[in-house]
Amino acid sequence: QVTLVESGGGLVQAGGSLRLSCTASGRIFSNYAMGWFRQAPGKEREFVAALHWRGGTTYYADSVKGRFTISRDNAKNTMYLQMNSLKPEDTAVYYCAATVVISTSPDRYRNWGQGTQVTVSS
Repeated sequence: QVTLVESGGGLVQAGGSLRLSCTASGRIFSNYAMGWFRQAPGKEREFVAALHWRGGTTYYADSVKGRFTISRDNAKNTMYLQMNSLKPEDTAVYYCAATVVISTSPDRYRNWGQGTQVTVSS
């Protein structure tokens, strides 16, 4: 069983930056993949970024490509999402999730954190 805890959310002005962290407890297998999703009020949960825990290719939604960077520190069992040039439309609750088959669909992820609020003011 994997437990995920997000941190790092907050209120920031448009154009600013935040770094989210997702710390995992329990056993993270090398074949796991991890992802970031977000959900704004009244909207469906959407894919933001994902990576393989063992390294390699990273994946991004078009809406965040060039502004957000996903990374991980295996020694700390922690994944990060560096968010730069934030826009008001990035406002949402951000969730990290784990899966055995990397995907942009939230339905493929079996473990979820509780979420952290990111609010970008204009």
